[in-house]
Order: sequence, then structure tokens, then C-alpha cells
Amino acid sequence: MSLPFPDIAPITRHLRAKASSHLLVAAVHHLPVFEILSHGPLSITELQEQLAIKNRPAMVLFPALCAMGMICYTEDKKLSLTELGRYLTKSNLHNLIGYAGLEKDDPGVLTMVQHLLNDGPVDTSQGVSYVKDDEAPSPMDDPEAARMFTLALAGRARYLSPIVASHLPNRQGHLLDVAGGTGYYTYEWLRANPQSTATVVDRPAVLKVAAELLEEFCNSDKENAADIRSRVLFFPADMLTDPLPQTDFLLAASLFHDWPEDICQSLAQKFANALRPNGEIWIHDAFLDDTLDGPLAVTDYSAMLFLGTKGRAYSRKEYRQWFSASGLVNVQEEIPTLLDYGLIHARKPL
Repeated sequence: MSLPFPDIAPITRHLRAKASSHLLVAAVHHLPVFEILSHGPLSITELQEQLAIKNRPAMVLFPALCAMGMICYTEDKKLSLTELGRYLTKSNLHNLIGYAGLEKDDPGVLTMVQHLLNDGPVDTSQGVSYVKDDEAPSPMDDPEAARMFTLALAGRARYLSPIVASHLPNRQGHLLDVAGGTGYYTYEWLRANPQSTATVVDRPAVLKVAAELLEEFCNSDKENAADIRSRVLFFPADMLTDPLPQTDFLLAASLFHDWPEDICQSLAQKFANALRPNGEIWIHDAFLDDTLDGPLAVTDYSAMLFLGTKGRAYSRKEYRQWFSASGLVNVQEEIPTLLDYGLIHARKPL
């Protein structure tokens, strides 16, 4: 697909780059990653135990330090210091520990440290950013919060949706867009598939905004846009607890990264159950490398997700394991889109 606009990924990369800085300072002055590894390579589990951190913080911190070139994997899959990383150890006469220490009390660093040590914020009484916490209501049920966040993400969805829609199945059927937010991915897909229908699933307050954006979309000068209004259904639901309608295609765009691994696996099973035979699930997200050592743009994003949700960025391999466990057949195709995102998909057997 030829694009009428450039890839503006440098903007999002610069916005998220502060995460690398905060993680690096945290690893030098608050969680002694470099001093521990100065005594020799350790497995992920061994290093995690010495730092007294849980799996999610470890899978945010270690891939990021690898992507920065500070640590790396040995041939036997242990984490080791790189030559660059040795300049953050006390035994190196020319170390930059003191220089990094200039930022050790920065509020952003201290917040990151708190999250790393506690696997998230200590106080979750008001919910965890924009996802529901077990002990608190979903902030996305608050009309003001829902409107603010949905509109904040609208520009990204408006930019990405044409190219994502161009790679989704181009044939008649029904699309279920779970946690669809603005609905733009659905609107663009329906525009390209005039015989198809779709359902956008999200919280009621979010869908109110999506309905307004649908009217704006239908009144635009996009070809076939006006025709889609009658083919979209808004389905208010909690995807974690409410049943989902059956569908031919299911889209999960920027969804799994909000949740911990156990919930990701349960969602994969629930989504697989919603697919009709030969149906397909499509994931649009930013993926870690399967080797869990980058890329830097995604490890930065993962750290930002870590601060604001209950999840992190995941690798394609992790998604495919969830899908296989749910009875789906993975399609070994990786489609890059824009803004460091990509698409993968799996199919439900006949």
C-alpha cells in the first residue's frame, strides 16, 4: 500500500525515550544490576532473584538494558555485561556511576523504581491508569476520563487505521473489534469491504465517543464512508467478564499489552471461542523481539505501558504460545505497519 504520509515514528520514539533514561539510572543506583553482573553472567531467574523483582518488572528492565547495549545474552542464554555496561561498575576506573547519579532522585526515576520493586504502584485504590483493577472501578467508566483518553489516542488510530485495514481480510464477513476505542480500524475496514458488518466492543463511556467519531467519519470526504453507518454495531461490555458475540474476524489492536500474562492467556482463549470455524484473530501492536533484547523503541514503549497499565509489551512468540494453547493455528507472517507497530494473526481450524 502506498502511503500518502510519512512514517512519523520518530515522534513517538522521542516521546518514549525518557523511559530508557529512567530504567538506566534505576539499574545503576537503585537496583544494582551492573554491580551484580560484574561478578559474572546470571540467568534471568538468578538475576531477578538477586534484585528481588517479579517477572513483569524483569521483562521490562532486562530487555531494555539489552536494547541499550548495556547487557547481552551469552551463548548459554545468561545475561552478561557488555563492554559498554562495564563503564557502570565500580571496578572500572573510568565509570560514569557518579554522572548517572545526577538523575537518581529525579521524580520519574523514583516512580520507575517504585514500580520495578512493587510490580506496579503501591496504591491502586483509584484503579491502574486506564485499566480496571480488582479493587477499583475502571477509570474508563468515568465519562471525562474516557473522553480524554479516547480522543488522545484518536490521532494515532486515525493515522494507523488505513494501513491496518488494508492488511486485514478483504472479503465478506463480520469483524469484532474488541476494546475498539475510537472505532477507526473498524470504519476503515468496512469502507474497504462494502458487504461486511462489524461490532465495536468497549466500555459504554468510550463507545459514546466512538459514535461521535463515526458520524464525523461518515460525513467526511472519504470514499464509501457514508455507507458504513448502518453496518456498525456498538456493543457495550466488559471484555473480561461479559460474553462476546460470534464473529469471522477478531481484531485486538493495542489490547493485550494492558494486561498481565495470565489474563492475556484467558483473553486469547475467550477470543478463540468467539471465532467461527476458519475465523481469524488479528493482533496489531508493538512487539518485542522473540529474543527479548529489543528493539529499543519497543522496550521504551513497554516501560511506559508498565507505568500506566497492568501489562507490558510482548513478543510475537509469546502471543503465538497463547494462541496455540487456545487451539488456534498460528500464521507465520509478520506484517509491519507504522509507528513501530505490526500485525500477526492466527486461524481457528474448521
